[in-house]
Amino acid sequence: MTHVKPIHIIGGGLAGSEAAWQISRAGVPVVLHEMRPLRKTDAHQTDGLAELVCSNSFRSDDWEFNAVGLIHAEMRRAGSLIMACADAHKVPAGSALAVDRDGFSEAVTHALSQEPLITIVREEVTDLPPESWGSTIIATGPLTSDLLAQAVQSVTGEDELAFFDAIAPIVHRESINFEIAWFQSRWDKVGPEGDGADYINCPMNKEEYEAFIDALLAGEKTSFKEWESTPYFEGCLPIEVMAERGRETLRFGPMKPVGLVDPRTGKRPWAVVQLRQDNALGTLFNMVGFQTKLKHGAQTDVIRLIPGLEQAQFARLGGIHRNTFLNSPKLLDGSLRLKSRPDIRFAGQITGCEGYVESAAIGLLAGRFARAERLGRTPNLPPITTALGALLNHVTGGHVDGGKGSFQPMNVNFGLFPELSEDAGGKGKERGRLRKKALAVRALSDLETWLEPEEKEQAA
Repeated sequence: MTHVKPIHIIGGGLAGSEAAWQISRAGVPVVLHEMRPLRKTDAHQTDGLAELVCSNSFRSDDWEFNAVGLIHAEMRRAGSLIMACADAHKVPAGSALAVDRDGFSEAVTHALSQEPLITIVREEVTDLPPESWGSTIIATGPLTSDLLAQAVQSVTGEDELAFFDAIAPIVHRESINFEIAWFQSRWDKVGPEGDGADYINCPMNKEEYEAFIDALLAGEKTSFKEWESTPYFEGCLPIEVMAERGRETLRFGPMKPVGLVDPRTGKRPWAVVQLRQDNALGTLFNMVGFQTKLKHGAQTDVIRLIPGLEQAQFARLGGIHRNTFLNSPKLLDGSLRLKSRPDIRFAGQITGCEGYVESAAIGLLAGRFARAERLGRTPNLPPITTALGALLNHVTGGHVDGGKGSFQPMNVNFGLFPELSEDAGGKGKERGRLRKKALAVRALSDLETWLEPEEKEQAA
């Protein structure tokens, strides 16, 4: 089938990489355009495909009670390269799926570079693709280069929508004081590759917490002038922004102590800072929920106020950058095509989904839709009762006002799913768990109606 005209993909992140893989699986050639290392971004550190620039966590892997874990399961079932590489490079993270970020990116890069049907071109695309390319997927993510973003804006006629995204610091394990810090997962919960003691915990008493909040609020922060009015994504708020909302906000957010016991006192601390393993060697740990726009000097001073991190050495300090996304419910059709240029699809975070897994999931769908069209078929949309279908519906048409100025990025969650036809039963908290389990079981069942026959045969 090598005579088939190739599909072009702009952007070699999670979405672009997954789209390329899905297209090549159907025997359709791909030209993958990636501007790194010729043109760097504010957040990337390497030229590897599918580089993780923020956390190394793919979040919960619990398919029964968590929508993120469910979309993991659906993507695995659909032959996702991103999930296969994530599973191959897992590191301990309680009930979450976290990866060795370097090993993960290297695995994706190797798989795509070894695929005969995929040609990787290292170049920056600065304008909309010519119509002679035919089918094209733009998966340039939240860090779309200025020239391409301007070109997209010119054809959409929409004002740019943007929000800030923040990066958490990464600490060298050897610099952590384990006379104070200890290993424990919240509630001792065991997850993929974990043993129930997967997080490093740094405890604070009330006085230490108050001093930390004072220093955090007073610390010198990066300002963005004309960008400053841009809203943050609520799921990735800088810690200082959370602290500004109230002195107790962090203690009930990323620093909540529930499910943890300080072995020195046998009691629950007033607040806890958790660190999660960031590489397979276990030498680097990232600070959970500690995205920040503190300037680097202030950042080190404030973080070293945390008990156990007094002598912390950093592999990377936190940072912040601007993310851009489309008003997708208004601009894209149900199969992610730009209404004004149907030869162009968008995929990943630029469509208004949020998170690594969600970005890769939209890439998976865009790849499948594009390959179907190239082979003369009608794109097969996933049922809205699946996690993939619910997320797609949010991006392309699920918003209450059609996206008229109020469309915002969102992680996959059970609130995006249609309600059950029957009551799942139970009372109180158990009722909520039974509902989630029923939604998940229905999703995986309905996914089977969507998968292509050859995929079912492979699984069998």
